[in-house]
Amino acid sequence: MKITKQRAFPTIPNKNICVPIGSILAVQLFYEKLNFCDIFSKHKSKGLDLNSLLIGLLSYKLTENFSIKEAGKWLNQEEILNILNLERFHERVLYRTLELLGRNREEILSDILDSLFSVYGFEETDINLDWTSIVLYGTKSNLGKYGYSRDHRPDKLQITVGISELADPINIPIGVTVKKGNVLDLEHFSDTYNQVKRRLKKGSLIIFDKGANTTDNLRSIQDAEMEYLTAMKLNTSDDKIIENFDLERAELIDSEKGIYGIKIVKPSVASILNSRIKT
Repeated sequence: MKITKQRAFPTIPNKNICVPIGSILAVQLFYEKLNFCDIFSKHKSKGLDLNSLLIGLLSYKLTENFSIKEAGKWLNQEEILNILNLERFHERVLYRTLELLGRNREEILSDILDSLFSVYGFEETDINLDWTSIVLYGTKSNLGKYGYSRDHRPDKLQITVGISELADPINIPIGVTVKKGNVLDLEHFSDTYNQVKRRLKKGSLIIFDKGANTTDNLRSIQDAEMEYLTAMKLNTSDDKIIENFDLERAELIDSEKGIYGIKIVKPSVASILNSRIKT
């Protein structure tokens, strides 16, 4: 059997310019729906329109997602400027815009959360909390400190970042906190949790790693009439319990993976240890 391959037609360069209008329209739609114009307008009244710059930056991140310098080049295309109703500007305008957002981040994030919960009225407000570190390749940040590096670069300064996310089935981030690079998860917990706490319903489940599991952090959740799920920091007595694990007393946790567990109430702390052993 003879197979005939079709030859591709050669492309001929021309002066036509393609602009990804879809991402810009999507950003504009949700920008208006969530009332971002009012949220950001109060932080800048002179110069180029702040909202147009932010719509442009968000659109660029959804389209190209390179550096701020490259974002400046992308936004200064005549076609993009016309869509956003902007005049040509120097790239340092974008750096000043980001500095402005950073200085007012707490108020901006609070206003965004108010709008988000008002528009969508989430029925479930269980949340996942997690913390990580980001390496800094510069030395000028006041937050840059040496600390436990998830990137395995203890030689570099870093910052720590906390993220809060509405859990399944919603699965969207609703908060972010940034702290010095030497702040531990157990310290960072209160900032990340308190940032979103008042938007959560009573009885919500707060899920986080054992690095932030302290008596004070657990008590703050209980005082707000919420529940928590975390891992315990095991000690010698826990090791003995696991060593003497009795399958007869265990309840089946996951039949497919063959995981059984026992629940142990510890009077000294307000929590339940769920010890799971894989057979």
